[in-house]
Amino acid sequence: MTIRHLDRLLSPTSVAVFGASTRPGSVGATVWRNLRAGTFAGPVYPVNPRHSLLDGMPVYATAAQLPAAPDLAVLCTPAATVPGLIAELGALGTRAAIIVTAGLGAQNKQAALDAARPYLLRLLGPNCIGLLSPHLGLNASFAHTDALPGDMAFVSQSGALVTAVLDWTRSRGIGLSHLVSLGDHCDVDFGDLLDYLASDARTRSILLYIESVESPRKFMSAARAAARNKPVIVVKAGRAGAGLRAAASHTGALAGSDRVYDAAIRRAGMLRVDTLQELFMAAATLARFRGNRSESLTIMTNGGGAGVMAADAAARAGIALAEPGEALLERLDAVLPVHWSHANPIDIIGDAPVERYTATLSALLADPAAGAVLLVHAPTAIVRSDDIARACVPLLRTDVPRVMSCWLGDAAVAQARQLFEQAGVPDYPTPEDAVRAFAMLQTYRRNQALLTEAPGSSESPAPEFARARRLLDEALSAGREWLGEAEAKAVLQAYGVPTVRTLQVAPTAQAALGAAEELGYPVALKIVSRAITHKTDVGGVRLDLRDRATLEKAAGEMLEAVRAARPDAPIDGFSVQQMADRPHAQEVIVGASIDSIFGPVILCGQGGTAVEVSDDTAVGLPPLNRSLAREMVSRTRISRLLAGYRDHPPARMDALYDVLISVSQMLADLPQLAELDINPLWLDEHGALALDARIRLATPPQAGAEHFSIVPYPTQWVRKRDWNGRSITVRPIRPEDEAQHRRFLQQLEPEDIRLRFFQMRRDLPHSELARLTQIDYDREMAFIAEEIDADGSAETLGVARSVCDPDKVEAEYAIVVRSDLKGAGLGRLLFEQLIEHARSRGISRMVGIVLRENTRMLKLAHDLGFTEDRAAPQDPGTRRLVKALDDRRERR
Repeated sequence: MTIRHLDRLLSPTSVAVFGASTRPGSVGATVWRNLRAGTFAGPVYPVNPRHSLLDGMPVYATAAQLPAAPDLAVLCTPAATVPGLIAELGALGTRAAIIVTAGLGAQNKQAALDAARPYLLRLLGPNCIGLLSPHLGLNASFAHTDALPGDMAFVSQSGALVTAVLDWTRSRGIGLSHLVSLGDHCDVDFGDLLDYLASDARTRSILLYIESVESPRKFMSAARAAARNKPVIVVKAGRAGAGLRAAASHTGALAGSDRVYDAAIRRAGMLRVDTLQELFMAAATLARFRGNRSESLTIMTNGGGAGVMAADAAARAGIALAEPGEALLERLDAVLPVHWSHANPIDIIGDAPVERYTATLSALLADPAAGAVLLVHAPTAIVRSDDIARACVPLLRTDVPRVMSCWLGDAAVAQARQLFEQAGVPDYPTPEDAVRAFAMLQTYRRNQALLTEAPGSSESPAPEFARARRLLDEALSAGREWLGEAEAKAVLQAYGVPTVRTLQVAPTAQAALGAAEELGYPVALKIVSRAITHKTDVGGVRLDLRDRATLEKAAGEMLEAVRAARPDAPIDGFSVQQMADRPHAQEVIVGASIDSIFGPVILCGQGGTAVEVSDDTAVGLPPLNRSLAREMVSRTRISRLLAGYRDHPPARMDALYDVLISVSQMLADLPQLAELDINPLWLDEHGALALDARIRLATPPQAGAEHFSIVPYPTQWVRKRDWNGRSITVRPIRPEDEAQHRRFLQQLEPEDIRLRFFQMRRDLPHSELARLTQIDYDREMAFIAEEIDADGSAETLGVARSVCDPDKVEAEYAIVVRSDLKGAGLGRLLFEQLIEHARSRGISRMVGIVLRENTRMLKLAHDLGFTEDRAAPQDPGTRRLVKALDDRRERR
């Protein structure tokens, strides 16, 4: 279940309260009072066998006695009664219920779900406050106050925060479109509500308070779809409990769950904040200032101290202050006293009259290099603050917002603050708040870029999957959880990761000497023990051994040290590896582990033995491509060292990105992979080189593409086809195809564009092309027919696309073939693969909206079994075609 019948929950036309009563302090009495006190216009029914009248209204003893099936039922009855009521309401025709009742327990909760399932009756709760939809005057909750109508939706797992937010928003005049308490969310969850609110016309931004996510793939798909439409801002509880944990690998220790939530929120294009105050500050900033694209800030103030406070806040937040250019300095010199600051912050001096404010603001707004402008004003006796605001407001009416404000004080600046807010300028109580809001905007914009950036392609060769799988199978057959170092490096080599040549030998100095002779001196010697995680901690690593004597001595000393430090640990042998000479190399860690919520995750950062102490790592969710890998690395401090400094040339970053992409592919291909550490991975101007590697296996499998929280590229649908005497590939579209897809659309004739897109635009902007190429494979599919030209360049010949509803009941298709290839059967070939894919996904029916004059598509659809849906609302210019894909009855 996803968005089915959520309209009955959030926008019902009638409501029944089960357990409505007059008993003071009872939940049923409070819910009934709140419902009656609102302006909800539909019928409301009290249900309670112990009463005959309530507020002068007849009370019904059972659901069967109700005059009509309510859209929404609110259950405030004992836990044992809930499953039976759900079954009764479902049969009656009710399709949504709020279970306010607490203490259901696992058995009653499951019984309620089982009773609701045959009717697709949606359940909110149990153990929840309820919900409010202020635009309907609906308060179906036991909250202590009502909400003001507005355009922000708030969804919370905490009932206490629901009531706190009600107080907070009402006291500040902030309106809400919906306020929903999820409670124990046995059915309706964050993913469902994100899908519904993403297309809700009354909601301009979505605010979430999250404690946990139970359906990560559904959550990520819904969040990514919603975040494309409107701002989604998250408070995620639990940072305090995200300390380092003991683990068998560095990656397992560092990739704590809160870091993974951070990565998931960022990957979905949402914004994470830490407090409720920041939640609403971010919402207000994005509502008023989201169109600003500035990377830098100019501070304009009448007080030097206030300007310094703002500049300090900018330095802490990593916000660049714009450097005034010569032209701007000359213009400011003409309007400001000779002793003005001549730098950013622009201090216009405390005695500034109105004219100085307007002249300075005009100069800053005329200079695009000034970036965003933060006006900070402290009240003075020289001039009234509202006079300043009134004079400045006409300058603010631009297409792109440029100005933020901070009117310091209270009553003396209240009217000025109101004038700016009425002009659409975001205002903040302190300079620090304003800078923090600007930093949030930059973070939000970076997160959004991950949804719309066209990645480059990887040059990595295809992995040797069979070789890697064989190594894992051999270890599992032998009952081993850990691969030996040489085996782990062999897996990396199979996926194109360069490694130092390593030999694993028996635990004798003689065997180590033989390996060293084979490899050539100098060598490194390491202990091999399945019980020892970090070899250096027990004296199990010796480097730069240059001859037989030093190696033999090192082997004896190592065995003695390890046995003294870990007498319980079985020693399996030594590994001997070539010493690499890379004087400019930086030590990096790349790893993978399995998060208990989001499944496989990838880690990258500063490596070495002190990796936990340095705590310079970034976490990302697979699948990765070049752009996502680049963004992930950019969040580490070591990325600045890798860019080059003093006598260290810049490292070859593409080599690191390719390693990250390879690890992402391993997680998809090798389900038994549970933990991976490549530490250290050397990176320098020559590329990447893995010096050490550890791989832990797990059964049952915890990795594999099916465990990803974001569906990876579906390689199983890549097919070579012979068509019309030509060899083509039909495959799912990739984000990397944006430029190729643009060329394809530019080659279409205007009439073909009109028939496909119902419009005449041929050149789509980047944002729309990104939506066409960066698809969620869990909900969408776009097959392209591709041909490789003689010069090796790829060319798109046609595209077939389907988008299914979140319930995966219905998928809408669209097909377009290059104009000079029409009528040769390519559209049919694409259409058949699209239908096959939809059927494999369990989608019930496929539909298409086709222009009446598009006779080719109408005929092709009819040939493939589509029929005209005459029951649907008719548009005289289009035809709605439908095809059932299975024999199941259509869901209610």
